[in-house]
Amino acid sequence: MSLNTDKYQVLASFLEEFRSDATNTPLNANQLRQRLASLKQLFVQQIVPLTEEDSKEQSYRTEMSKQLRLLEIDIMFFQGARQVSTAQARLQTISDRLTTLIRYCDAILRPEETREES
Repeated sequence: MSLNTDKYQVLASFLEEFRSDATNTPLNANQLRQRLASLKQLFVQQIVPLTEEDSKEQSYRTEMSKQLRLLEIDIMFFQGARQVSTAQARLQTISDRLTTLIRYCDAILRPEETREES
């Protein structure tokens, strides 16, 4: 297994844990922001510096970066939610965003499966 693959595996595991906690455990906005800060740190330190000839992988990394910025906005909206129903909807949006990030990791880790689905 390549070093790059190991780093994407770590990222995918972190994302899975984050998504599980966000949907199954009552996290408050501060906890979500702390998790996001850890996620962004991992991404910037471990994923961004990777160099790869594969332009598809670079495209996925660009999309992941965009999704992380959107996740930050989702968490701010969650923090501003005043009603329980709104907070639950915001948590669902956060979970969906994390699922998208996990799919990007999977597409990088298993490109042959992604091609078959296309």
